[in-house]
Amino acid sequence: MAPVRDTQLLASLTAAVGKRHVLTSPRATARFRKGYRTGEGPAIAVVRPGSLVELWRAAQACVAADVSIIMQASNTGLTGGSTPDGADYPGGLVIISTTRLDALKVIRGGEQVLCLPGTTLYGLEQALRPFGREPHSVIGSSCLGASVVGGVCNNSGGSLIRRGPAYTQLALYAQVQPDGSLTLHNHLGIDLGDDPETMLSRLDLERYTAADIDPADDRWAHDHSYAAHVRDIDSDAPARFNADPRCLFEAAGSAGKLIVFAVRLDTFAREDETTTFYIGTSEPNRLTDLRRTMLRDFDTLPIAGEYMHEVAFDVADRYGRDMFFAIERLGTDRLPALFAAKSRFDGVLGSGLSDRLMQWAGRFIPDHLPPRMREYRRRFVHHLILKVPREQVAAARVLLAMLFPGGEIADHFECTPTEAAKAFLHRFVAAGAAVRYRAVHRDEVEDIVALDVALPRNTREWQETLPPELAAQTIHALYYGHFFCQVFHQDYIVRKGTGPLAFEHALWALLDARGAQYPAEHNVGHLYIAKPSLAQFYRSIDPRNQLNPGIGHTSRERDWAGAEASGDHP
Repeated sequence: MAPVRDTQLLASLTAAVGKRHVLTSPRATARFRKGYRTGEGPAIAVVRPGSLVELWRAAQACVAADVSIIMQASNTGLTGGSTPDGADYPGGLVIISTTRLDALKVIRGGEQVLCLPGTTLYGLEQALRPFGREPHSVIGSSCLGASVVGGVCNNSGGSLIRRGPAYTQLALYAQVQPDGSLTLHNHLGIDLGDDPETMLSRLDLERYTAADIDPADDRWAHDHSYAAHVRDIDSDAPARFNADPRCLFEAAGSAGKLIVFAVRLDTFAREDETTTFYIGTSEPNRLTDLRRTMLRDFDTLPIAGEYMHEVAFDVADRYGRDMFFAIERLGTDRLPALFAAKSRFDGVLGSGLSDRLMQWAGRFIPDHLPPRMREYRRRFVHHLILKVPREQVAAARVLLAMLFPGGEIADHFECTPTEAAKAFLHRFVAAGAAVRYRAVHRDEVEDIVALDVALPRNTREWQETLPPELAAQTIHALYYGHFFCQVFHQDYIVRKGTGPLAFEHALWALLDARGAQYPAEHNVGHLYIAKPSLAQFYRSIDPRNQLNPGIGHTSRERDWAGAEASGDHP
């Protein structure tokens, strides 16, 4: 883009959101341009609208200037899908950050919620607590300040067995048309009028009543079919994955190819009377039997079943200790500000310095894990945290006593509330721990190859054994995930001198042979190749290819020029 056009665009963006919220210097934009785990590139500007009307005007200015646009919320993604990937974006790139648009509205007596694009899972949890309700996802991504809309756009799965991917058919979004115009589509089921700025202003100011809200009972605000779907343990298809046509609908699964202004979602009754079991074994088939029996025979599905391999346990223990401590002591509401400060610090003093300092400081934190978890780590290779509702406790005790009776092969214990909270928190710092390991051991580590994998529901041999030639290229292979859904996060810390891309492609071949689908819940970002059905969905909702172009290794060109050559189609 020529400098004069940049100047005109910046003037339009400033008129839309105010000078303070149009960032252009490399230092000011650094934390928006670099992904949490991967991805980085330049941008003409980062724009931070403070209202939906401002977002509409900023988007109009970008569309009119024919620049590429990336929509970004909390920048907590693991595949680089909401940050630049290089510098070759048609027309240059503008990042629109929605973190200031964090309002939400609880509607229909708490049974549903209306979320703006910057609403965080943590904020939603807090708002629903007085109603005895909770959102689709609870602990996990919420610890890192992830956004609700980001979860929907990425079909994020979360840890809760019964709920499946984040999904809704009720959304308000803007779409770039083939002729370069921007149109607003109101599918929220809320009467807001017809003029775009009037509609958005009414949402901004909450100028609508209960009478304006259609029950919309014929449209889903979560995946109603998933509880039955995950029980089909003899299916040779995975339970959930990003390219699954079941969950691609307008905003759901859109991966930044639409400008989403609001989503309407169901909430869920909070289950306070629960019991958590900690399970250890060195025989993975025992976990297979547990999963298949509970999904097939139990009247009620368990709430969560989170898995960790011993190596993931150890890396999270050593390299996630300070994050564990921060979440436990400070609460998740302060983490977005801490991450922002960390990004600014690294932008001034160098990437990775903050990680090395925090790792050093973590040496002085007292042991954060319960003694019984420590004992199980010494005894067992495989660890599972199983959370069940009150009505399932008796049956779970019987089954666990049979499959994990004690001794050196398999055992279990019933957690105290403190042990349960620490066990789940330990599991959820694992992903960040791999990033920390890389930052601390730059001289040894080439990179992290991170996959999230959905195995077929009928899989019995779920444990991966790397071929010797691949195992020799890894320092650590970390396995953890959502066991009952057969969704695993697999982080390979590869040795210096290893080609990460070739290593990853070798892994893909292994996964293809097992009938796996990938990615499972973090979306394609810039790490994965979008499957043909997913690429076609992107083309259908962004025919001009102006929003997040190149996602999933698709074409970056306007109107999808060269799409066939790039592999978007079979």
